[in-house]
Amino acid sequence: MSSSLPIFRRTRTWTATAIAVLATLGLAACGEPTKSSAGDVPQANPYGHIHAISIEESIQRLLLATHNGLFDATATVPQKIGPTIDLMGFTAAADGSFYASGHPGPGVDLPNPLGLMKSTDGGESWTPLSLQGESDFHALTVTSDQIVGFDGILRSTADGQKWSDVGPMSPSPYALVGSPDNTVVLATTEEGVWRSIGSGRTWSAPSGGPRLLTAAFADPMTIVGVTPEGSVYLSADAGLSWKAAGTEVGQPAAMGATRTADGALSAWMAMERGLVKFTYDGTTFVEETR
Repeated sequence: MSSSLPIFRRTRTWTATAIAVLATLGLAACGEPTKSSAGDVPQANPYGHIHAISIEESIQRLLLATHNGLFDATATVPQKIGPTIDLMGFTAAADGSFYASGHPGPGVDLPNPLGLMKSTDGGESWTPLSLQGESDFHALTVTSDQIVGFDGILRSTADGQKWSDVGPMSPSPYALVGSPDNTVVLATTEEGVWRSIGSGRTWSAPSGGPRLLTAAFADPMTIVGVTPEGSVYLSADAGLSWKAAGTEVGQPAAMGATRTADGALSAWMAMERGLVKFTYDGTTFVEETR
């Protein structure tokens, strides 16, 4: 059933489970990036909080958008990319461009909050596009024709500069999940998964599916999702229907999913114990030793 997005404000209500999950993982943490005594990111935990995971499918490169900037975590030793920015929101477009939001780190000459920024050089540098000093998008995604973000208001833009406001989303989304290959967007909320087939312009209300904490497209039709209780779900029809994957993983702070060249489905999750890769064997997700 299709319905318009609620555009009234109400106090956000959290269950005890959701509050515990967010407190443990630091999903809402937002401040200056952590420094070591040498002025660089700490060696034991270079990331701080991991806010988003993006996988470049063509080369299977694993990117982490974190409290301390962007990292290439493809190899065992992560490599820092670009300036130290608290990347609260991060997403990759089909043309290889990155979009992000958040807060500048020490010595970074950018507005606070960052509004919407764009990188065309793999995250080495960032160009402010819009809403500088105004917006901090904690939820950000792209579709084939729009950038969709939530900063208290659900907004979308085709060019990164002129925004259309849908309105306050009630309840607020944990995450926005889109694919650069179609116009489907999911919003994971306390009430369930809202779904848009029009790049966030109109939405269908939750209709009995799982209540997901986070999710990620592995391909234009396949989505992997995780509930606040840590149960993994799969959708093979871009979020229309879901099935339990028979896997309990805990609560990821962020996740990314992909299909390898041979068609295998895998998901990377930022867990309290570290960055973990799971591969689907057709029945369940199996944790891999990195």
